[in-house]
Amino acid sequence: MVPALLPIIVLLTVVVTLLIFGLIEFQNHQRVLNAIPLRIHINGTRGKSSVTRLVAAGLRAGGLRTFAKTTGTAPRVIDVEGKDHIIHRLRKPSIGEQVRLLRFFARERPDAVVMECMAVQPQYQWISEHQMVKAHIGVITNVRPDHLDEMGPTTADIAMSLSNTIPKNGILITAESEYLPQLTQVSKLRNSDCISSAENSVTRADLHRFAYLEHPQNVSLALEVCRSAGVDRKTALAGMVTVQPDLGALVVWRLKFDRSSISFINSMAANDPVSTMNIWEFVIDRYPVEGDVCVFLNTREDRPYRTKQLLQLTMEYIKPDYFVVRGNKISTQIKHLRHYSPGTVVNIVSPDAPHEQVLEVFKTLKNDSLIYAIGNQVGAGQEIIDKIRKYRRNI
Repeated sequence: MVPALLPIIVLLTVVVTLLIFGLIEFQNHQRVLNAIPLRIHINGTRGKSSVTRLVAAGLRAGGLRTFAKTTGTAPRVIDVEGKDHIIHRLRKPSIGEQVRLLRFFARERPDAVVMECMAVQPQYQWISEHQMVKAHIGVITNVRPDHLDEMGPTTADIAMSLSNTIPKNGILITAESEYLPQLTQVSKLRNSDCISSAENSVTRADLHRFAYLEHPQNVSLALEVCRSAGVDRKTALAGMVTVQPDLGALVVWRLKFDRSSISFINSMAANDPVSTMNIWEFVIDRYPVEGDVCVFLNTREDRPYRTKQLLQLTMEYIKPDYFVVRGNKISTQIKHLRHYSPGTVVNIVSPDAPHEQVLEVFKTLKNDSLIYAIGNQVGAGQEIIDKIRKYRRNI
């Protein structure tokens, strides 16, 4: 009898041991959370990294000892002085990273911590909020048609997926309008208030105070978060305009080539069609040019559907004078779209070609032209941006 019971006894011992360790870990994490008086969790399709930085800067300006963590183009920890620290990963990104960083932040005795949500799948978004961060203030920047394979297939599905990070017994602040009723409904179920930020509360004068192109939606959202945390608008905005932007932030450079001076807008971080078009309308209104309009699209081979969307958006709606596309197997798609903008000069650059080939096209543009960069920035995209940077001059 005893030998027969031995496997069961071993299994029960393992289970009990794991339960004890799990309980200890849960209690330790709860102590970590209790050591952080204000926790802010930022989710959404676009603008998460920018809003994280803006909120943290606004809170610091209000006298709160604030740490932040972004997961954008390049993940960073932002300390209480607003300085960036690179997150070095030895393995693939995991939401467990959030727990380790919260533990680190708690040891530094902060007044507030601002965390950008790094989860994509709905179940991990729920775990990230309700098991890990347990925010006092939750943020959903907007709902856009992205990550459809993981959160879709519709934007309504994406809205409900993002709502997994709406906190319990707290506040949700969002700039989303179309799906505001759904987000409000989920907030009520979690006994949280839902507040909508007003984009039109941010003026052109406010935006011109930034050293880079910041979207008014991001600024109004961050200001509302800071207001809810007790920091007045004037103080918060003064802190925000000093923020160091994310690598994927919308920036405008003036490039100086031998025969021309050209405006370069990097919008690669906004790689879904809705955000790309919204930013384009924002940019062309603010930076009208007399020369050529050139769109540069850096594609990802593993995202053919997104490539198709951005190709169509460019040819059907933007209709640039020049369209430079870095990618494979797209000639046929371009051919089918040419009727939308027959006057567009299209240059297809192979991913195997030297990055300088892209720059050579840019150098042929007329003086006072504009280059609008879209698509994917990671990897080759960032390498091309670094080469373009060499031609930048102060404006």
